[in-house]
Amino acid sequence: MARETIVTCAVTGGHQNFHDHPDFPISPKQIAESAIEARKAGAAVAHIHVREPDGSRSGNPEYFREVVERIRDADCDVLINLTTGEGARYFPSEEDPQVGGPGSSLSTPEVRVRHVLDLRPDICTLDVATMNFGEAVFMNTPAHLRRMAELIKDAGVKPEIEVFEPGHIRLAVDMIKNGYIESPPLFQLCLGIPWGSPATPQMVQVMHSMLPTDANWAAFGISRWEFPIVAEVVNNGGHVRVGLEDNLYLSKGEYASNGQLVDKAVRIMRELDAEPVEPERAAEMLDLLPRAQ
Repeated sequence: MARETIVTCAVTGGHQNFHDHPDFPISPKQIAESAIEARKAGAAVAHIHVREPDGSRSGNPEYFREVVERIRDADCDVLINLTTGEGARYFPSEEDPQVGGPGSSLSTPEVRVRHVLDLRPDICTLDVATMNFGEAVFMNTPAHLRRMAELIKDAGVKPEIEVFEPGHIRLAVDMIKNGYIESPPLFQLCLGIPWGSPATPQMVQVMHSMLPTDANWAAFGISRWEFPIVAEVVNNGGHVRVGLEDNLYLSKGEYASNGQLVDKAVRIMRELDAEPVEPERAAEMLDLLPRAQ
């Protein structure tokens, strides 16, 4: 019997190489349509960032609202997972490193989760990570994480705990132990991002071994590691994430859509005796609260 597996599609992300793709989803309308396309291809969850009209990353709550409303108005049953990652980047200024320079976006926990409290999605991310992220510092202090977790919990939303290296799992486990995150937790292992853990089978196995025994978990690899990690995760009993946030290509030199990436992931899964589940079943597996009517 095929193993039930949840497929998440990370629709657009916040990276700045979107110029390299001829049909990248940027507007709320394009992001919503791409999430719906991914659902039709087999995704049960759509992980959503939003962007400014020029393509730059954004935390504008009105953009999130438009995306969510467009998906729901289309009568699409995909589970909605909103990022809270915006507001965590820090570039020290040249004049005074204690002051943020151009590109810094540090904000309060309340600002970072305001769209979650307003829209009450099924899931939202909680990046348990402070790390060098490209040339920036991705800064999530324990105090900020605890406050964000409290707000998310009070809103009745399931946090997807994003971890980029083993130490992040240790912090997340401590937060679970102290009641900031309820069990069973949901983890996403984020692999291949500079300068976090590499996207290798060994890292999947090491990080998986550190998770709580009752955890639901998924993992992804960026760029050329996207599909090898799909296979590795399925073989280790995890769930799957693909999408244009993580990889622009279906194969070398061939640009992908989100639907095509999901379709390819599903074909790989089925070769390994895993079957994508519908959103209703995914909600049961993740112990989500019933969606408000």
